[in-house]
Amino acid sequence: MEQAYDLTEGNIKRQLIYLSIPLLIGSIFQQFYNTIDSIIVGTYVGHDAFAAIGISGTIMNLFIFIVIGCCTGISIITAQLYGEKNYEYMRNEIFLSSVLGGVATIIISVLGIIFMPIILNIIQTPSQLKGYVTQYMNVILGGLISTFLYNFLSSILRSVGNTKMALIFLVISIILNIILDLVLIKQFSMGIIGAALATVISQLVSAVLLYLYIIFKIPFLRVKKGDIKYNFKLIKLTCQYSFVSALHQSSLYIGKLLVQGAVNSLGIDAISAYTATGRIEDVILAFGNSGAEATSIFIAQNTGAKNYKRVLEGFKNALILIQLVCILIILFLFFKSDILLNFFVFDEGKSVLNYGVQYFRIISLLLYNQFSWKHICRILSWNWSCKYSCNRNNTTNNYKGYTFLLIV
Repeated sequence: MEQAYDLTEGNIKRQLIYLSIPLLIGSIFQQFYNTIDSIIVGTYVGHDAFAAIGISGTIMNLFIFIVIGCCTGISIITAQLYGEKNYEYMRNEIFLSSVLGGVATIIISVLGIIFMPIILNIIQTPSQLKGYVTQYMNVILGGLISTFLYNFLSSILRSVGNTKMALIFLVISIILNIILDLVLIKQFSMGIIGAALATVISQLVSAVLLYLYIIFKIPFLRVKKGDIKYNFKLIKLTCQYSFVSALHQSSLYIGKLLVQGAVNSLGIDAISAYTATGRIEDVILAFGNSGAEATSIFIAQNTGAKNYKRVLEGFKNALILIQLVCILIILFLFFKSDILLNFFVFDEGKSVLNYGVQYFRIISLLLYNQFSWKHICRILSWNWSCKYSCNRNNTTNNYKGYTFLLIV
C-alpha cells in the first residue's frame, strides 16, 4: 500500500473515487460512536437514557465538529504544501497546528463543562434527563483531546492522499467501542457514563495507532527538531482556515441545537424520534461530507502544484457524482425511511416511527441544497488557498480562483 498518494497526475475520476470511498466509510463509522451508544444504552439502560443520549449527541456534535472543522482546515494547508513538495514547511505546519489545536481543544473542553448547565436550560432539557446528559457530556468533553488527536492525525494522512489507513484505525476503534460499551454497560452496569468512557478510550487508542503509523511508515511527516519553530504566517493561515472550516462544519449543529430545544418541549417520544432521525441524518450527510472533503484534498494538492486545469476538471467530476448520489438518497428517504427508523424504535410504540417518517419526508426535499452548499464552501476554501499560494509565490494567477463561481 502506498503511504502517500500524489493527486497531481493520473486519472481524475479514479483518484476522486479512491479518496472518497474510505472517507465515506470513515465518516459513517465516525457517526457510529454516538449511534452505538444510543442503541446499547436504549437496550440495556432504558427509554430515558436513550433520549438523553440523543440530546447529548446534538450537543456533542457541535463541539466535535468544531474540532473536525479545525482539522479539515489544517489538512487543506498541508495538502497544498505536499502538492508543492515543500516538506519543511509542511512539518512546521504540523507542529504549529498540533500546538494550536491542542490548546484550543482544552479551552473548548473547559468552557463546555462550565457552561453545560446553562446550555441544558437554554434547550429546555427535561429535568429527568439532565442528570444523564450532564454525566455523559462531562466525560466526552473531558476526553475531547482524544477526539482532536485522532482527527488531527487522520487529517494529516488524508492530506497526502492516504485515506485507507485512517479508515482502518477508525474501524479498529469502533470495534473496541462496541466491546467496551457491552462490558461497561451490560457487565459493569455503568450506564450512560460507561458509554461515554467507551467512546473516549476507543478514540484515544485510534489516535495512538495513527501516531505510530505516521512515525514509522511516513518519515517525511516526522517532525524534527529544526521544524519546531515559530512562523507567524503559518499560524495566521492556520487560524484563518481553521476558523472558516470550523464555522462551516459546526453551523449545521448550531441549528440542530436550536431545534433540539424546541423538540425537548414536546416530550420523551418526540425527543426519541428526533434522536433516531438525527443518527440517520448524520450518516446520510456523510455522503456529501466525504465527497466534499475528497474534492478539497484533490484541489489543494493540485493548487500547490499549480495544475489549475486539473483543479477545474476534478471539481466538475466530483459535483456530478455527488449530485447523482444525492438524488438516490432523496428518493430512498422519501419512500422508505421507515426501514432505517426501525433500528432505533424500541418499546415506545408507533408514535416515534410516525414522527420520524414525517420528518424525513420533509427533510429529504431539502437535502439537495445541503449537498450543494458543502461544495460551494469547498470552492471558497480553494479560492482562498489559491490566493495565498499566488501571493506567497508572487505569481499572477489570482483570477483562477474565481472560475468555479461562474459554474455554480
